[in-house]
Amino acid sequence: MELYRIATEKYANILTASGAAARWNKAGEQILYSSSSRALATLELIVNYRSIEPDVKFKVMILSLSDDSSLIDFLDKERLPLNWHGIFAYPVLQNLGSSWYRAQNSLALRVPSAVIPQEYNYLLNTSHPAFASKVKLAHIEDYFWDDRLA
Repeated sequence: MELYRIATEKYANILTASGAAARWNKAGEQILYSSSSRALATLELIVNYRSIEPDVKFKVMILSLSDDSSLIDFLDKERLPLNWHGIFAYPVLQNLGSSWYRAQNSLALRVPSAVIPQEYNYLLNTSHPAFASKVKLAHIEDYFWDDRLA
């Protein structure tokens, strides 16, 4: 399975997570966020940066995740609170993601995108024992900002 992540040029050569708290994880948890398409990764980047920064050099990281279905858990919208896409739901979502992270039952967790709920992001647990052998940085592409996005 191919997954996509857009990162600044400085961090595009390594599969590492910042450990910063985010929608699906608490501070200190090493989760690498990725998306099911380049387009979704672009939208996620825009909403998380809250603006487009055309002067910053970004790269598209194409990640290869083993096709072994036992490596992926699924978190469907039906299991989420009604307001799950809003900022006020972060504590609930962080608890869900943190429970998954600590349990180590799967390497990846598929979650709905808050930007496009019918599409999915994949959380990769970089501390999972299978991470090093099942996730690879397959390719890096230059990223192009289309000025019409501004």
